[in-house]
Amino acid sequence: MDKKLTILDIARLSGVGKSTVSRVLNQDPKVKQETRERVEQIIAEHGFVPSKSARAMRSQSQQVVGIIVSRLDSSSENQAVRGMLETLYQRGYDAVLMESKFSPAKVQEHLAVLERRGVDGIILFAFNDLDYAAMAPLKEKLVLVAREYPGFSSVCFDDAGAVRTMLAQLASRGARDIAYLGVDASDLTTGQRRLDAYLAYCAEQGVNPRSALGDLSLQSGYRLAAELLTPTTQALVCASDTLAIGAAKYLQEQGRSEVLVTGLGNNPMLSFLFPNALSLDLGYKGAGEQAARQLLGQIEQAQPPLVTIAPCRTL
Repeated sequence: MDKKLTILDIARLSGVGKSTVSRVLNQDPKVKQETRERVEQIIAEHGFVPSKSARAMRSQSQQVVGIIVSRLDSSSENQAVRGMLETLYQRGYDAVLMESKFSPAKVQEHLAVLERRGVDGIILFAFNDLDYAAMAPLKEKLVLVAREYPGFSSVCFDDAGAVRTMLAQLASRGARDIAYLGVDASDLTTGQRRLDAYLAYCAEQGVNPRSALGDLSLQSGYRLAAELLTPTTQALVCASDTLAIGAAKYLQEQGRSEVLVTGLGNNPMLSFLFPNALSLDLGYKGAGEQAARQLLGQIEQAQPPLVTIAPCRTL
């Protein structure tokens, strides 16, 4: 945007008071989640830079970090961003939030905007088909999340380890006939790596794999569960908590309460709606904190790029 927005502009666009916007920026836990999400969406859509950042533009370091998420409505990315912001705010940095919507062109556009604004560093939620050659000049002040690439700093999730952990947990409960609800394998991490872990487990156990792939929606989880469920199915392993919610809804309607459902991601809605469902924390918030620490190490201490895998844990 040519016109630089103020906190008052963000308040008007969000339909809240100026003080509420300030509280959102300062991560005040008393702000209602619905209000916080509405304000954060407006901030991301307009690439808003808080006034503290604007005042700092006169100095060598702006104390500003750009964060490019792929989806504003992603529960996992929101958990990671929360960890990033807490770490950055503790160190005196502000953040500019932007959304790519999985568009490589939009990523390049956002990177150009952040470069013109002179941000100190950038954290990018990466995905397929990004132009890493074009991003190479930025790699000293860039950290990737969810993807690794040679020469770049990154924080990834233990996709294969998470699936193996959930399968082992199901096996300990006596489940052997386990189907897998996944995401299209064109997605390297949530798709291919999690599917490969399931297929490898089936090969090790000498059982026939049964899997179906879709997208990351509730409707996809519901549809895939209908496609995979048989009279002998004992458990459904889902590549995400969103898929698990859709699958659990289908099982509920079919009266198949004996079938175990597992998700990945620690989405509180899964346990709230379906208390018997299992989930695993992929370490999103911790990964966000780590990404911020790595970035600050690079821009403040010239540390070399690190490749980190966030640990997961059962709930």
